[in-house]
Amino acid sequence: MNCYVYILSSRSRAIYIGITNDLQRRLFEHREQTSKCAHTTRYRINRLVYFEVSETAYVAIAREKQLKGWLRARKVALIEEANPTWDDLANQLFS
Repeated sequence: MNCYVYILSSRSRAIYIGITNDLQRRLFEHREQTSKCAHTTRYRINRLVYFEVSETAYVAIAREKQLKGWLRARKVALIEEANPTWDDLANQLFS
């Protein structure tokens, strides 16, 4: 089963890193503010700006921890390498 490591952003570019086994469902939860994550609700972080697919939850969790340990500048560089304009990738994936 695939797992996803994802980065969400607000319009002001506050970011959140998470993992899930169902990216579409998890994005819906963030957008509808039904997730238990107060950080994404408070700062309106609901735009998918980066994601990776992992084959196992173990690999996804390790990658999430790695990304969370990076300095913000490195996280921004990762996002901008794949998505220079910080577009909401959910529009392309789930439209």
